[in-house]
Amino acid sequence: MTPTRRDFLERLAAGTAAAAGLTSLSPDDLAAISSVQETWDTSWTGRIRGRHKAVFDATEIEDGAGVLRVMIWRMQYGQVLAVAPDDMAAVLVIRHNAIPLAMTQEFWDRYRIGETKGVKHPMTEQPTAKNPALLSSDTGDLPSQFASLNLPGILAAGGIVLACNLAFSQCVGTVAKEDKLEPAAARKRALEMLHPGVILQPSGVFASILAQEHGCRYLKAS
Repeated sequence: MTPTRRDFLERLAAGTAAAAGLTSLSPDDLAAISSVQETWDTSWTGRIRGRHKAVFDATEIEDGAGVLRVMIWRMQYGQVLAVAPDDMAAVLVIRHNAIPLAMTQEFWDRYRIGETKGVKHPMTEQPTAKNPALLSSDTGDLPSQFASLNLPGILAAGGIVLACNLAFSQCVGTVAKEDKLEPAAARKRALEMLHPGVILQPSGVFASILAQEHGCRYLKAS
């Protein structure tokens, strides 16, 4: 018997649920948690311009290293090769275990992400409750010379930040479990805590390959 699209999505959701400790949910609930939108915003491909184009594939939290590497690349190309900012295009894909980096600090605080994931501050290497992708020099979390080495810095520089919908279901599952919400309500709440400017894609694999098809060189960032 040929597997249906729904069967396939339910198997993907079940794998995600196992990773998130949500194996008690029904198949219908699992499918709802990883629900697929009918349409997706791929207009970001039109912003991939310039001679130097790169896609950074972040799959692990790794204390925010994948995010830092995007801006380090931009800084060093500017300093060493005198490349103008407008001649560089950076695409960051946040997927797999790195997906909490795409979420707001509210999400991290509410669901104790720093504690449960064992996250450390990238500068002090001490345990932190903060999303390392959102650390700021304004709060003293980053030295002033590194002020742009964060998610807001990437977005402000015209970078493109994409998040994997399949991995995002982990966040939805966390909300459903902790807040005792039905899957649809949990997804709605999780979407409200997706960091502004981050664009959800069908999957991180989809986003990474599409960026490469539009001229980006690939880097495994974390």
